[in-house]
Formats: sequence, C-alpha cells, structure tokens
Amino acid sequence: MTQFSDLKLDPKVLKAIGEAGYSTPTPIQAEAIPHALEGRDILGIAQTGTGKTASFVLPLITRLGRGRARARMPRSLVLAPTRELAAQVAENFDTYAKHTRLSKALLIGGVAFGEQDKLIDRGVDVLIATPGRLLDHFERGKLLLTGVEVMVVDEADRMLDMGFIPDIERIFNLTPFTRQTFFYSATMAPEIERVTNTFLSNPVRVEIARQATASENIAQELIELPATRRDSAAKMKRAALRDIIETAGDTLENAIIFCNRKVDVDILSKSLIKHKLDAAPIHGDLDQSVRTRTLERFRAGDLRLLIASDVAARGLDVPSVSHVFNFDLPSHPEDYVHRIGRTGRAGRSGKAISLMVPADQKYLDAIEQLLQKPLPRGAAPESMDAPTPPKTEAPERPKEKSREVSKRKPKAKPVPVAEVVAEDDTAPVEAPPRANAELHQFEDARAQRGRGGVARQRTDTPRGAVVGMGDHVPDFLLRKFRSA
Repeated sequence: MTQFSDLKLDPKVLKAIGEAGYSTPTPIQAEAIPHALEGRDILGIAQTGTGKTASFVLPLITRLGRGRARARMPRSLVLAPTRELAAQVAENFDTYAKHTRLSKALLIGGVAFGEQDKLIDRGVDVLIATPGRLLDHFERGKLLLTGVEVMVVDEADRMLDMGFIPDIERIFNLTPFTRQTFFYSATMAPEIERVTNTFLSNPVRVEIARQATASENIAQELIELPATRRDSAAKMKRAALRDIIETAGDTLENAIIFCNRKVDVDILSKSLIKHKLDAAPIHGDLDQSVRTRTLERFRAGDLRLLIASDVAARGLDVPSVSHVFNFDLPSHPEDYVHRIGRTGRAGRSGKAISLMVPADQKYLDAIEQLLQKPLPRGAAPESMDAPTPPKTEAPERPKEKSREVSKRKPKAKPVPVAEVVAEDDTAPVEAPPRANAELHQFEDARAQRGRGGVARQRTDTPRGAVVGMGDHVPDFLLRKFRSA
C-alpha cells in the first residue's frame, strides 16, 4: 500500500502530515500527487469526501518551496465557489505548510478590503479566493496575475451552477499560459469539459469513482409523507423531522439539515429552537462573521443541528457529522450527492435521510436516475401513520342566481308614444287614454323637477307640435310609417 513517504513530497510537508495523524493517502491523492509534482495539468473527478483538497494542497506547497513572493503578484491561485470552501482550503494550507515560510491571503466577500490589500501588497505565495472578490481586487488595480505558476479550480461544477464560468474564463485569460492547472470536482458537466479543453494542456484525468456516486459508507433512506398542500407539507415535514431526531437519541451526534430556500432555513431553525432543539441557520444572506462563528461552533461540537442552504453543501469538511437530512429534495440531482457527502467522510459511517411529499416526485426520479438505483424507503414516524379521515362531500346545492342578477332592477317599461304621425301627415293619432294619463303625469313631474332639481315652468305648447326648430320641419320627421 502506498504511503505518503513514497510520494516524493517535501520533508517539511511530510512532517506536518504525520502531525495531523495521516500516513496513508486516499486513492485520489495517491494517483494525483505524482502527476502534480511532474508539472502535469490534472482533471480530478472523485466523489466528495475523498480528500481532493489535500491532493492539490500538498504538491502545491512542495512546488512553491523554492522561490519568493513579490508584491501584488501571487505565485499561485486557488479559486473556490463559496466563502466557506475558500476558508477551508486556507485551513488546509495552514495545517500542511506550518513548517514552511510560505504565505497566503484569503480573499472572500463580507470582509473589508483594507486588510486584504495589506496582505497582497506584502506579497503572497498562495492566493485563495472566490471569483467575485478576486476580480474586485483586480479591477481596483491592487492585484496582478501575471506571476501565477499554479492555478487550481476547486468544485468546478459548483462554479457552473453559480454562474461563475464567465468569471473563470476571464481569470484564466489574465494568467500566463505556461501555468500548471488543476481542475477538481465531484461531477463533470459538458460545459466544464469545454472549459478544460480550452484552458488545460493535455491534462491527466484522475477519476476515482463513477461520476456523481455516493459513498458506500453512507446509509441512505427516503421517507415519504402524504401531504399534498404546500402549507401542510412544510408543517408535516417539520413534525416528522422532530420525531426522527428524538427517536435517534444519542446516535445522532450532530447533523446538517438542508433546505432549498433561505427563508425555509430560517423558518425551520426557529421551529427547532422553539421545540428546545439546539439548532442554528447558515445561508448566503447572513453576515460573514455570523456564518463563520456558526460553522466554528458546529465543528467544535457546541452546536448539534446546522440548518443550511446549498451554500454549505459543497466541500465543507466536518469529519464527524453523523447524519444529513434533506428537508427538501434538491432540484438538481448532483446536489443530492454533495449534500449527503457531508457525512461518511474519511472512512467513517454516516446516515442520510430525505423527506419527500408527492410534489417532489420529479426530483426523486432525477436523483434515482443519476444514482442508477432506487433510494431505500424508510418507515414514516409513528405520528405520521394515523390515517387522515376522508373528507365528507357536502350534498350538491342547487345553483342559485348570483346576487347581482337577483338584485338587478326590472327593466323599466317603455314610455308609450303619445302621438305618431298619421298616414295623411296631418291628423295626430292619439294613444290610449291610460297611456296619455301616464305620459302627462311624467311630463308634469319632469317640468316641476327640471335639470339639477330646479323647478321649471311648464309651457302651453300644443301636444304633437315639433318644438325648437322654428317654422321649418326636416323632411325625415314627416315621413309616413305604419304604426304597429
């Protein structure tokens, strides 16, 4: 079996590895490190939790052992998609480079530019950054990338999901074409392969496991819940999650619980705290200092339940996570692999439990298609087993006319025509006596009321005469027509 001492690493690095308690490299480390020390470009594909970070940090420290940093011109560059993953790479560098004189700088958002500028001005050997903050420094004229000897892109597929590929391509164009490049990821999308074909030179493909496979150390379980309405589904899932946590007891040392939306992270966290469970949220909208403190508490064992969005799904190394819960099934099947990969790390066993409602069926189908096997079904908590009483249908009520129709006033009867022009154009034809009486009553009232309620004096104009046109009467008014 290969040992770290067989990999031709710097003796100072080997000493730090021994002090960290490691002696045997993981498969991806054993295969990638020799090629990295030879100066080859590497395309590394392995399931999460297999030691990808150390597989590029160890040869990077060994290669940079000779030479010195220059102001504003880092000698190597490591790009990570999230602040947490970038901070984890920085911790790995501190662990394995503690016996060397190499320097580093961590460029992430949520931190003031001033302190980062001071580190860059002093000169660093290793620059660890998220793409957005790196380009911010470059555009401010505080950074040059023409001295980069080694460039690492970690979690490249996550870069694709977060829309960083245009930034990555721009950063590649700012670095020398003679650089050595490492691409590491758990999955490899076609867009990522396009980038590697463009910017990597004859890379060595190191693929330890089939793309997007879960570790065999993780016991997976799917619990199906019957809720169909969205509001009742969230409430039922929260109740089921609490039952599972209480049933697990001491076997659940700590757990990461994943939600798809940040607002659901906050709601679930408050619900668990309300039920006396030790929980805290972590997502992208929280201040960086809060996220860092929460993660440190979780790693130190002071926090039992970490409620997270997918900001924590990629690359976070907390070796002792006993359980992972998918409160929501992820909409991207690759994220399922990354989420459950937070447990069962470094040879440990772990358990991943996912909650599902009927509306999640399409997500489940995509996950099972990616894994090429069905997820094992688990029993729902006892509190969920009680059958819901069937809804009694109310007897069909006869259709009623709407109120608007019922309240509508009946159509007013047309006012009878008092006089029409007769056949001989001269003698008026009288309407029936009752009709004449109604018409006279109507005109009397109108004359008394007038427009705007002002009384108007009635004139003695003979009935049947055309009023208001003087002596002339238009021809169309004198046309003969037959009365009905």
